[in-house]
Amino acid sequence: MPGSVPLTTCLSPAVYNMVCLRGFEVQSSADITSLLDKENVVCWGPICDKVSYLSSDMGLDYAESVRKLGPLCDAVHTHLMSLPYEKYQETFHDWFQWTNQCELFLNALNALKSLDGTKISLHLMKMTSCLERSLGDVYLIIGKDCPFLLRDLLTSQELATIFSQPVMDVLRVFLGSPQSLNLRNILWHGFVSPQEIPPKYCSMLLLLTVGLGQLLRSWLTNKEMCLVHRPYFVFSNLQEVPIFPELNEKVLSMADSLIEKSEFVLTPMVPFWIEAITAFRQGRYADCAVLLLPQMETGLRLAFTTVNGCPERMLTAESTSLYTTFDEILSKHLNDGSPNNLPGKLGEPAMEFLWDILNHQEGPRVRDHLSHGEIQLCHFPKHIACELLGFSIVLLHRHLKQDSLNKEDIAVIHPIIDAVGSYQSRYHPISLVQMQVLRCCESLNKWELLPAPSIGHPSETMELQDNVDPELSLYSDIEQILSLLHLQGMTCLSAEDCSTWLQTDKWFVTIRELCGKRISTLYCPRLVLEAVGVLRKISTQCHQVSDNILSTSQQRYEQWQNKTLRSRQRQNYQRLLYSIRSLFAALRLILTIVIVNLHYVHGICGNAHLEYQKYLKYLKSILQYTENMSTCTSPEKNRWDEAIQMTSTIVLKIKTFNETNKVLRRHNIWPMMQRSVNPYPFHWQIISLKRLKPWDFIHINLLSR
Repeated sequence: MPGSVPLTTCLSPAVYNMVCLRGFEVQSSADITSLLDKENVVCWGPICDKVSYLSSDMGLDYAESVRKLGPLCDAVHTHLMSLPYEKYQETFHDWFQWTNQCELFLNALNALKSLDGTKISLHLMKMTSCLERSLGDVYLIIGKDCPFLLRDLLTSQELATIFSQPVMDVLRVFLGSPQSLNLRNILWHGFVSPQEIPPKYCSMLLLLTVGLGQLLRSWLTNKEMCLVHRPYFVFSNLQEVPIFPELNEKVLSMADSLIEKSEFVLTPMVPFWIEAITAFRQGRYADCAVLLLPQMETGLRLAFTTVNGCPERMLTAESTSLYTTFDEILSKHLNDGSPNNLPGKLGEPAMEFLWDILNHQEGPRVRDHLSHGEIQLCHFPKHIACELLGFSIVLLHRHLKQDSLNKEDIAVIHPIIDAVGSYQSRYHPISLVQMQVLRCCESLNKWELLPAPSIGHPSETMELQDNVDPELSLYSDIEQILSLLHLQGMTCLSAEDCSTWLQTDKWFVTIRELCGKRISTLYCPRLVLEAVGVLRKISTQCHQVSDNILSTSQQRYEQWQNKTLRSRQRQNYQRLLYSIRSLFAALRLILTIVIVNLHYVHGICGNAHLEYQKYLKYLKSILQYTENMSTCTSPEKNRWDEAIQMTSTIVLKIKTFNETNKVLRRHNIWPMMQRSVNPYPFHWQIISLKRLKPWDFIHINLLSR
């Protein structure tokens, strides 16, 4: 840390003793033949016998178990290192198959023989995550709802039933408890350096994996059952992810230089950073991500402890307290309730990026999926690795000593720095509403391209026109709603926007601009998220209604052209064409209300409970309308008269709410403009329905008097 003695380890004294020293205390040697028989079957008895237990049924004695297992780990490591790769593959290939990542465990021998602590640690991270996933698959043979945490999985009765309790206790010594070696967690959370993981523990995990495969095959054979692997997680919407320009060799060379100069990197962790960039150069994108994520956490933990004045939290916690992980680093408050100063130091765009890539439920959640073995490593996308490495370069740069780079160097990485500085969340619920509104608008824009038939029955057409004429009141209500919103000082809409609102091109441009404006997403209160959730459902249902009408119109037009519509179907099709006029305006009104409410949603937290409930009830009434419309406009229903009636009702309800509502004004959500004007300064210029063809849209222009 700046201004202090450089850290040589992030392991607390007790954890350092457990990982680096305890397994070396017993100097006696073990014979590999006692652990592997002539048929290369793992002998679990001698291994399980080394596990120690506390008195009075208090659980495992992890420290003593590690001490006793140390010589066995030495014997296994010596044996594996003596095997040629071909012999190792021939001997153990079949027993790694149950992991669904056989090549990963076979390639671990090459890492061990390289004597490179970085490569060994990388393989351990991948092996432990893969083991967790595979054990979860085994759990689901007889269990339901696989535990999310590895420690809970290892203590489950389901796995003990299949593998036996003594075998599971052996695994618990190596994985899954803060009191144990806890290899998975100290690696994945970036607490351990390459030099601190004894290679013999990697070798022992290989042997244990072989033994588990043998036990599993025997159990499955006896029960006449089979192991089914869950499908891997696949990243979706990757087009939403890339924010950085291509990381070319100039940028990667600059990253190499930054590692040596940046205070974001602890000296013992430098090999991890170098290997991460090497992996990116070589196209090993999963390896790059696996190496970067723990080091990002370590660097951010260093920044977190520095700005919050808690240097003791840089080390692994003891078993009585929690580690300082991303959850605490990115939180709004510290455990004692005081504010976390890190968000202020990093800035909102950087924090939004971290929340997007790591935390938001609909985001990539890269660390969770990788560390729990949910991703097929060979198919890890380059885009994700590029985003992680690009952001890491920005973090490295931000923690440089002053004047460490010249102008040419800064020019190389400036586009990356600028990309983070302008970043807006893409996976927060607020951002998802913005994107959903845009998609719905694009769907609505297609309405004007709908094909139109020639209707040959004037009397039938006139009857329908007479039925639609009363709906002119709908447009009068929409006029008043827009006037109210404009008078209430909606900063999102200008007077010019209102006057051209229903002109498709200008309306879409206005909505697109609103959807592109930054809305704060960090640490949204529950009330805000509740309202945003309703707004998102509304926009989703609007999109469904639009798609319903597009598909039904296209289908009916083709049937009309082919003369396959019966009399009732022809009348229903004409009702659809007339209904489009009203629905076109109503849906765009609702989408405008959605995006405007989204921009002012943070103001609702100041409302009294009763006022907030009224506001939420108003939004839910709009949601109910869109849900009903989705049903009425579905190909199975086609209830166009009912759709028009519901549309008139909801528009009237929206107008009434905006006329009578004082809550939002009082809390400065839609502040009233204090000026003496006619309360309805605009009017609709409506072209008579009777002068239009049935498939034409009514174009309504909002003009100033």
